[in-house]
Amino acid sequence: MEHTSPSSSAHSAASQRFRWELRSCRVQRGLTQRALADLVRFSRETVAAVESGRRFGSHEFALRCDDVLDTGGRLAALWPQVAAEQLAADGRRGPRAPEPVRADRPVPRQRGRRDARDPGAVVDAIDELRELIGQVLNGPSEPDAPQRRHSPARSIDDQR
Repeated sequence: MEHTSPSSSAHSAASQRFRWELRSCRVQRGLTQRALADLVRFSRETVAAVESGRRFGSHEFALRCDDVLDTGGRLAALWPQVAAEQLAADGRRGPRAPEPVRADRPVPRQRGRRDARDPGAVVDAIDELRELIGQVLNGPSEPDAPQRRHSPARSIDDQR
């Protein structure tokens, strides 16, 4: 997954070094942006945007480029600093306005914020999404009624 524009942090140290290392290694290997893109299975536009500083790219992008360009892990080693700059840039955009609460939709349970890299947090988020999807598909459940779980393999026609 690609991330949004680094905007004013495009000239920050880690992002700048990441871009320089990426371009330098690509050119040393005699690869065009298109050739690198094909090898790492990202678009040429992504490679160009990361090299120019219009995008941060992703950790997966860094890992694949390290592998293809045989950098010895230089790009992945820079990634934590680039990710920190990305978070700082995202924070400068300001908080999003909260969505208005609608009476026809259930309010999701609020759980304590956990680190998104924590597998338990991912499982909790998936369970919460399944519950919300079930509520949307089945309507509000009665307190004593057992909750139905939908199989992802069932088509909409099967549910009618």
